[in-house]
Amino acid sequence: MSENVFYFILVQASAIVTGILVLGSLGHMVYQRREPPSMIAWLLAILLLPYIAVPLYFILRSRKLKRGEKTALTLARKGEIPDTDATRIDMVLRNNGIAGATFGNRFFFYTDGVKAYNMLMEHIASARESILISTYVLSPDLVGKNILSALTRKASRGVQVKLLIDCIGSLPLYVWQKPLRNLRKAGGQVAFYMPLLTRPFQNYINLRNHRKLFIFDDCTVLSGGMNISNDYMGPSPYDQRWEDILFYVQGPAVFHYREIFTEDWNHTAGDKLAPPDFLPEATGDAVLQVVPSGPDIQSDALHEALLFAVFSAQQRIWIVTPYFVPDKSLMQALVIASHRGVDVKLITPAASNHLIADLSRSGFMRDLNARGVDVCLYQKGMIHAKAILYDRRGVIMGSANFDQRSLFLNYEVVSFAYSRPIIDQCEDWMTQLLADCTCHIPPAGRWRRLSENLMSVFAPLL
Repeated sequence: MSENVFYFILVQASAIVTGILVLGSLGHMVYQRREPPSMIAWLLAILLLPYIAVPLYFILRSRKLKRGEKTALTLARKGEIPDTDATRIDMVLRNNGIAGATFGNRFFFYTDGVKAYNMLMEHIASARESILISTYVLSPDLVGKNILSALTRKASRGVQVKLLIDCIGSLPLYVWQKPLRNLRKAGGQVAFYMPLLTRPFQNYINLRNHRKLFIFDDCTVLSGGMNISNDYMGPSPYDQRWEDILFYVQGPAVFHYREIFTEDWNHTAGDKLAPPDFLPEATGDAVLQVVPSGPDIQSDALHEALLFAVFSAQQRIWIVTPYFVPDKSLMQALVIASHRGVDVKLITPAASNHLIADLSRSGFMRDLNARGVDVCLYQKGMIHAKAILYDRRGVIMGSANFDQRSLFLNYEVVSFAYSRPIIDQCEDWMTQLLADCTCHIPPAGRWRRLSENLMSVFAPLL
């Protein structure tokens, strides 16, 4: 009898605790003013799998950091071109607190992994004072080992080397850090962003640092979508290497990249890196705007700028992205642009490296294709590059994918380039991609359609 009573009390107590947690999570959602699609997805998850979804909700928590958890990232308004010379999209970003575009930059980009690798190694070898690197993935493969060895040599010669790695993006390296031992012994510093084991209850597991920055002597920046792995770059050609971008910047824009790295490093590492104290001199004629996004940006400036670019486009919107999970507003903007007669093209791999991402994007892609948008499936492998070409007015390149995770959760950084030579180079590259694409989406079978529809419901959680 006593066992039955104990069992009854245990069941009732469990139900009460579960109810309190469910109500608490629902109240928190309302208080945080989450977007309706996100709320619906969480509600379904909580109703279907309460014992899993409720703890996950409180682990993942908000998509914006609270005051005191990390300093809000604000770029200094240095080197900006006058408001009278700024483009309309530049002004949208400025009014969201983003530093304006700068003139006098030198900019070019590589889509060849061998050239990108050689350029990176050359800049490591020629650095005299400092090498600051932030990456999402650092694989301990041949490419990773070569770069770590080069960094170790520079650190042993007195060059300041700071390496910031995302804990989840490079989880195998975080768990087994032996490949970093020599770099640390040589005086190089390594920090993992939001480490799981060090501060498990203070970190946001869902908010990852997806930024890629390579800064040399505070005067040269390499950035884009490439991580440190043979999948992205390497000393020799590789048939399975992904299509990606690594771009080069010199000039005043470097100042803003350095500010971003400084804030990320100081939030993560024990020591403090001094902020940049000078604006690099003009070295070219490119107009660039450095745009960070993420939990440390108070507004959703990048999302707003993308909406403006789509709504204001008159001739074309060409999008290159590996993962395509837009929110409702961007989806509608693309459809409306197509209906206005704008040439809207989505260039994406026929199959990406993530099955769940493919299932999530397929429903969106089918809807776009049915409404006149050219959905171009790249047939020669994986595209990891992220770029948007709008009219002949600008190019957006960087680490952000055209999905809700990049736009609302991850720490990202992109560059808006407003100069015609960059636009022309990007157009040529996208045209080459289109030559290897097909615009036919295979019909979905019953189970495929069911899987796609189910994943589209949970897309805001991915």
